[in-house]
Amino acid sequence: MDGPDQELLTIGAFAARARLSAKALRLYDRLGLLAPAHVDEATGYRYYRAGQVERARLVAMLRQLDMPLARIAEVVAAGDGPAAAGLLGAYWADVEARVAGQRTLAEYLRGRLSGRSSEMYGKFAVETVETPAQVVISEKRHTLADELPAWIGAALGRLEEAARECGGVAGVPYVAYHAEVSMESDGPAEACVPVADEAAARAWAERRGRAWETTVRVEPARRLAYTRITKAQVAHPQILAAFEAVEEWMAAEGLTATGPCRERYFGDWAATGPEDPVCDVAFPVS
Repeated sequence: MDGPDQELLTIGAFAARARLSAKALRLYDRLGLLAPAHVDEATGYRYYRAGQVERARLVAMLRQLDMPLARIAEVVAAGDGPAAAGLLGAYWADVEARVAGQRTLAEYLRGRLSGRSSEMYGKFAVETVETPAQVVISEKRHTLADELPAWIGAALGRLEEAARECGGVAGVPYVAYHAEVSMESDGPAEACVPVADEAAARAWAERRGRAWETTVRVEPARRLAYTRITKAQVAHPQILAAFEAVEEWMAAEGLTATGPCRERYFGDWAATGPEDPVCDVAFPVS
């Protein structure tokens, strides 16, 4: 039986009821978010059912949240209820996390632009350490900054598991940056784990083939200039200040970088808190 929700409205009448423009409705149709209930084949006129008003308003409000079209489609398809609310909640949590990171980055940049660099860098104590030659197994990947943390955890986990076949872990795992990793530049970055048995490591790499761009090499003895940071400081952009503090110290000491900068992870990430030291930001120097 027909009811008020089944009433067919012209696009103008529907737009007025939904408090949207006809242009917006045509866009929603083109994007696959809200199709007319009927299109007259002869005239091309669009007609909507009165029951589509709430969906039209929902799409409009979700677009005001800058929600990507694919996610809007998911929310709309879920209908009213906990599933749709959960999808919206997950999206907004992502937004808040991104904004929090941008807020921190803006504060960091304000410090740099206002000439407070020395104040920021003064929080980091820089020292040098001699590291011996060591055999490392590694995994290299081109990755952007938003994918980097997940890749580091996964890659080091794979390599530490593989180290069991290579005489065990024989030093501090680290990630070397062969070029900048940002939202525009994808490195590459290289996860490395020192191991005890070179022959076993090369046999392991041979079995792996080219998977994950796995390699085995002997890392030469190096002198590292480094600063130790906490788990909280590993996050972007705090870690940028640590790298820049080491670079500033190197310049003051007349030292030159002789290899890619790196992050050396010596702490148990899962068992440590935000203020626990977990990582050295380091540059090979001479």
